[in-house]
Parts: sequence; C-alpha cells; structure tokens
Amino acid sequence: MKRQHYYQQTMENLNGRIIYSGKIKASVLKSDQPISFFGGVDQKTGVIKEPNHPLQWHSIAGKILVFPHAKGSTVGSYILYALKKNNVAPAGMILEECETIIAVGAIISEIPTVDQIEIDQFQTGDVVRIDEGEIYFEKKSHC
Repeated sequence: MKRQHYYQQTMENLNGRIIYSGKIKASVLKSDQPISFFGGVDQKTGVIKEPNHPLQWHSIAGKILVFPHAKGSTVGSYILYALKKNNVAPAGMILEECETIIAVGAIISEIPTVDQIEIDQFQTGDVVRIDEGEIYFEKKSHC
C-alpha cells in the first residue's frame, strides 16, 4: 500500500533590504553554511563542489539560494556573473547578511537579492516569490 503525504500550506510575507530589485518565483535551495563562489561553485554547471559542504553536488541553477552569507575571495562576484552568462545562476538569493562580494555579483548579474532576513524559517523545496524586496513563500509542513 502506497503511503500518502499531506501538506498544509501557509503563505508568509517578509520584507528585507533590496540588494538588487526584481521579480522571480522558484523553489528554495537552502544552506545553513556560508557559500564560497570562488572555488566552491562550478561556474559552468552551477553545481556546488566545495568538499564537505552540506550542498555539495547540488545545483543552484534556477533556485532561490538561501544562505547566511558568503565566504572567500572577491572573485566570487565574477563567478556569479559567469554563472549568469552560462545560464546556471540562481534565480534569486536571500541572505541574512549580504557583503560586498555578493552585492556586486548580484548587481552585475541582475539576480534579485534580498538580505536582512532570518533564514531559519526557510526549507529546501519551499516555493518563494521575490517581488521588489518583498518575499512571499508557501511554507509546506506535514500534517
């Protein structure tokens, strides 16, 4: 007998600081660990390749990437740009703290990005819409 899963969906609305404005809707890929774009993400495939990272082997392409902050080299800005040019960039980014590396990368790559958001409330697979700095998401919970 096949087990059925039931989900309750609730809509949440959050406001953050706009780093790069835009409108996008996609599913979340969340990391509780910082991400290093230079050396940690394959710029041709969008796959996280950093050894021992919780998202190692996951693709960020087309996802709303939720993470606390970046780490590593300032070259990370240009890796975000290369990801965009190779059509494997995240659709958007939500961070607790956006430092210069990510801000520059988001702006030159035109990736909607919002920070000053508590990321604990997000889970991988949540559906999120970023709309000019407002974040709407469907929180899925087991009933």
